[in-house]
Amino acid sequence: MADTSTAALAESENVEELRTSPLKSPRVRLALVIGVIVLVVGGVLWYLDHQNRGRYMQSTDNAYVAADSVVIAPKIAGYVERVFVTENQSVRKGQPLAELDPREYRAQTEQITSQIETATAAGETTRSQIAEQQAAIAQARAQLDAARAEAAFAAQQVSRYQPLAASGAEPGERLAQLQMQARMARERVIAAQAGLLAAQRRIGTLGAQVRQAQSQAQAARAQLSAARVNVESTVLRAAIDGRVGDLSVRVGQFVQPGMRMMTLVPVDRLFIDANFKETQLGLMRVGQPVTIEVDALPGVELTGRVASFAPGTGAQFSVLPPQNATGNFTKIVQRVPVRIAIDAPPEVRRLLVPGMSVAVTVDTRSAKGELDRIRQAASRKR
Repeated sequence: MADTSTAALAESENVEELRTSPLKSPRVRLALVIGVIVLVVGGVLWYLDHQNRGRYMQSTDNAYVAADSVVIAPKIAGYVERVFVTENQSVRKGQPLAELDPREYRAQTEQITSQIETATAAGETTRSQIAEQQAAIAQARAQLDAARAEAAFAAQQVSRYQPLAASGAEPGERLAQLQMQARMARERVIAAQAGLLAAQRRIGTLGAQVRQAQSQAQAARAQLSAARVNVESTVLRAAIDGRVGDLSVRVGQFVQPGMRMMTLVPVDRLFIDANFKETQLGLMRVGQPVTIEVDALPGVELTGRVASFAPGTGAQFSVLPPQNATGNFTKIVQRVPVRIAIDAPPEVRRLLVPGMSVAVTVDTRSAKGELDRIRQAASRKR
């Protein structure tokens, strides 16, 4: 019986000890105090960091690597004769990319060259005719002088025979004959004057023909310049340094002007298009530092800077921009494209291609306090 009571007493003491609150343990109380202090200190540090840094960090994952790619398209139509590049090949500015069949355009060049030579020959022929016409004018002028001298002589003869015929010393038939010769001489003077005038006017006509031939030659030269440009355009060259992408042209294919043949991507001049909410742009300024995280490069943090802002929201540049003045309206936060320049070493740039997804964070602390100045300026206006 004694052993049984002793065991019952021990068991009751153990149950009482278990019912005792753990907070009475010094170790537990110390741990709780330390935990509360850590939480309070952590909260204070977070608040201070948020007030001094965190609230000025504007982030978005609606951002992508981009580049000012150049679409290669022909200026003229023709059959593709050769393709000098392959898909994803790196090229330099001015390097040949493809060539169209140039025979038709070279034939046009030769034809226009013949037209220039014909017009030039016509001009030279007309100039020779002008020289001949100068001689004809000199001849007509000499004939006019001779006719005038003959007319003057005939008039003197009539004047000399009129008194003689009136006195009967000379027959009247002789006077009449002299008068007829005088009239004929005057008519020959008039004819010679007309001939001289016609010869002189012929010079003007020939001069107009020379100018016409020169105009035709000049027009043909302009056509020749255009034809030579077409011949040069049969060889498509790289407009920039870059890498060939979307190569769709094949040898023997017929292409039209403006038809997309390939795209050149300037992989050494990549940038980021980040679409920030309009509510994030209040303190964002050009030149502010940016932290960049590329999805394809986990754990790699790149740097950059804000380069520029789009002159409108993305919705304004869509094919069908929204017309909020019609129908029911629901306010939606708009996004504004922001261009970010990438500061990365060459070994990293080689891994980046347009279209990659990135997450960016802009440090706007350099514009701290500008909103207050804007509010003050606005209040003064009121």
